Amino acid sequence: MKFLNKIAGLSIAVCMAGMPAGTEAKEVKIKLLQTSDIHGNYFPTNFITRQPAKGSLARVSSVVKEMRDAYDGNVILIDNGDFLQGQPTVYYYNYMDTEAPHVASQVLNFMHFDAGNVGNHDVETGRSVLDRWASQCDMPILGANIIDTATGQPHFQPYKVVEHDGVKVAILGMITPAIPAWLPESLWQGLRFDDMEATARKWVPIIKERENPDVIVGMFHAGQAAYDLANTRENASLEVATRVPGFDIVLMGHDHRRADMKVVNVEGDTVLVMNPANNGVMLTDITMTFDVDDNGRVKSKSFDGKLTATDDYAPDQEMIEAFAPQIRTITEFVDGRIGTMNESITTRDAYFGPSKFVDLIHELQLGLTGADISFAAPLSYDATIAEGPIMMNDMFNLYKYENMLYVMELTGQEIKDYLEYAYSIWTNRMQSADDHLLLFKEQPTEGDESRSTLRYPSYNFDSAAGIIYEVDVTKPDGEKVSIKSMADGSPFDPARTYRVALNSYRGNGGGELLTKGAGIPQDKLPQRIVYSTDRDLRYYLTDYIKKLGTLHPRKLNQWKFVPEDWTEKAAARDYRILFPD
Repeated sequence: MKFLNKIAGLSIAVCMAGMPAGTEAKEVKIKLLQTSDIHGNYFPTNFITRQPAKGSLARVSSVVKEMRDAYDGNVILIDNGDFLQGQPTVYYYNYMDTEAPHVASQVLNFMHFDAGNVGNHDVETGRSVLDRWASQCDMPILGANIIDTATGQPHFQPYKVVEHDGVKVAILGMITPAIPAWLPESLWQGLRFDDMEATARKWVPIIKERENPDVIVGMFHAGQAAYDLANTRENASLEVATRVPGFDIVLMGHDHRRADMKVVNVEGDTVLVMNPANNGVMLTDITMTFDVDDNGRVKSKSFDGKLTATDDYAPDQEMIEAFAPQIRTITEFVDGRIGTMNESITTRDAYFGPSKFVDLIHELQLGLTGADISFAAPLSYDATIAEGPIMMNDMFNLYKYENMLYVMELTGQEIKDYLEYAYSIWTNRMQSADDHLLLFKEQPTEGDESRSTLRYPSYNFDSAAGIIYEVDVTKPDGEKVSIKSMADGSPFDPARTYRVALNSYRGNGGGELLTKGAGIPQDKLPQRIVYSTDRDLRYYLTDYIKKLGTLHPRKLNQWKFVPEDWTEKAAARDYRILFPD
């Protein structure tokens, strides 16, 4: 496999046979625009923080209108998945109002998208939401490797061909196959998720034979990270681009990492690979130029790609006015009062020891389930809930994802090994008092505004409640955690089986704390689940808080970093790195 250096905005030319004497050629230009990982950020308001939103589809719409005018309508607009999760906007139409037309499909139809793709967070909404949304879209939702197990055929349309001025562009859609490692089967019952490379090898020849396209685009809801979740080939986009001949362009998503590069495939052909990251802050902007002879044959083609910042554009006021009723509905929804918080809490202190924010989740999980032990992490990298009324929008800060709540049976030794793995990706091994407490990247990831300095995602930094333990950061990985007792002072027994409350993402293998950490085989995890909620955890947390009325968050102080004379000073230094403001 040969990779070329990342070169933003360079033209990639594919020269074809020369034109016969006397044949006149015309130039055709087509814009290919890609959004990805919008996460419900349709309008220029973040309904969670109640602040103006960066990016948003409303700004993308302004860019698209400008491009359609400039290119006489020769624009192909596609979305690469994770469209149905992230903001109260979609949560409301996913679960609260299931009768009205889904705002997600209405937005796509308003902007005249040519095709969409399925992302893992779209599957997370469940089959009924996913299929309802897809059926209401005017354009096809793609998914060549999402297979209906009853028929053995793709559940969604595998590819779409778009034609402008006689030039045919085929778009093949696929999703990361790692879904079963994150989501309970109840959400994707009747489906399977095939390997991306094998699926591409099947469909590229079919597309060539059936459609004879001038361009083949791979739209993959999978990224480029080398990390391989549970041997699922979670982020195989670059592997497909280089190993499977036939693609001219590969559009990535999922990993929220900006990319504008070219790679060379096994046959020596150059493939343009791009990713606009998330929330509509950037837009994949590719100018495709074709020389077409008077017989309609494409004689040469070139692709010029760049990432266009949407914040340079004002939101599309026509779109804002068209969706004013939905915006009012969402505003009323997030303005609903849930309860009262008697002091402010933040995830900022969760990286350095017990946190009122995370410990509130622990207490709620234990209270909801009666489990012996709770595992939880700061799912939002930097979130605050202020003292005073708890509104519905605060619940999206308190719990970011639509995970279910599980109770699983784990042995004491598995619990220790689980925590050892969590702290191995969380903490540095301190050799002196001047070292970092946290495990930082050597270089921040370009375009990744959250967690950019941490080596691993903070949503995998699980702590525990229900036990008393210490984390000695001077010791090597696997030897850091020392469990002293249960929280009530009774002995902790490595051989005993305990009931542990944790979210469904973790319970299905997400983050590999149960598989790599506790050593439980992926296919054995379902046998350990003894209880599951039938709705998302945020729903039950909301109901629980309504019953309590007033929350009194507190640090449980059931664990700590040691040696404290080192870790306290290191925590203060590292805090300033994570949160320089």
